[in-house]
Amino acid sequence: MDNQNLKGQSAIVTGADSGIGKGVALALAQAGAKLLVNYFHNLQAANEVVSQIIDEGGEAIAYQADVSKEHDVQRMFAHHLDVFGSMDILVNNAGLQKDAKFVDMSLDDWNTVIGTNLTGQFLCSREAAKIFIQQGIRKGISKAAGKIICMSSVHEVIPWAGHVNYAASKGGISLFMKSIAQELAPQKIRVVGIGPGAIQTPINRDAWESPEALTKLLTLIPYNRIGQPEDIGKLAAWLASDEADYITGTTIFADGGMTLYPGFADNG
Repeated sequence: MDNQNLKGQSAIVTGADSGIGKGVALALAQAGAKLLVNYFHNLQAANEVVSQIIDEGGEAIAYQADVSKEHDVQRMFAHHLDVFGSMDILVNNAGLQKDAKFVDMSLDDWNTVIGTNLTGQFLCSREAAKIFIQQGIRKGISKAAGKIICMSSVHEVIPWAGHVNYAASKGGISLFMKSIAQELAPQKIRVVGIGPGAIQTPINRDAWESPEALTKLLTLIPYNRIGQPEDIGKLAAWLASDEADYITGTTIFADGGMTLYPGFADNG
């Protein structure tokens, strides 16, 4: 373990069995945090993340919960406290896509994505905030009473035809994050967003798996490389640390410049 600036703290990372969530869980553990690795259905993958953390000298457990279900979320947070005794960091990462043309999108497509991507962040953030308020600042551990990181996307600002439910969920996360940041700041609870661009994960495999697809994708990224889960993990670990103590209520985009609208680079 390298920089242990999260030593003595514990965290829940939702959807941490793969992709960005796995990258975040590993980075927080490398910074010294104890981890609850949340997963929905892939226990084997979650256990592999836990094993990697333990092999590197950290502490972690896996826990199954559907973040769109209130009872599941409440059980998960209670279990975290039973195991670790306190809580310092929540990373709302769980998310999914059910893509369709707008006129073909079913109500189930809409509700499933909004339920996990947005309602899940509400339910988890509410439970975390209750714990942070009751717990207060733990002197010598963190300057803040708690930190909530809301995983968003460049699509909280970039419209995305064919992905209306996903884009709506991410746009909702933006004002959800800012509103609770405003409300919780007096309790010394920091709330920040991360807006990843194109990150090489299973959820977007079609966009990078072939050389042709990757070449097309890179036309949208001025920095000319696809992001990796560790790019987001390192940012999350820093945002959760005291080095970022004066940052709350804003989204930091980690996107290689995707939000710079590269189509206008040559005057449109």
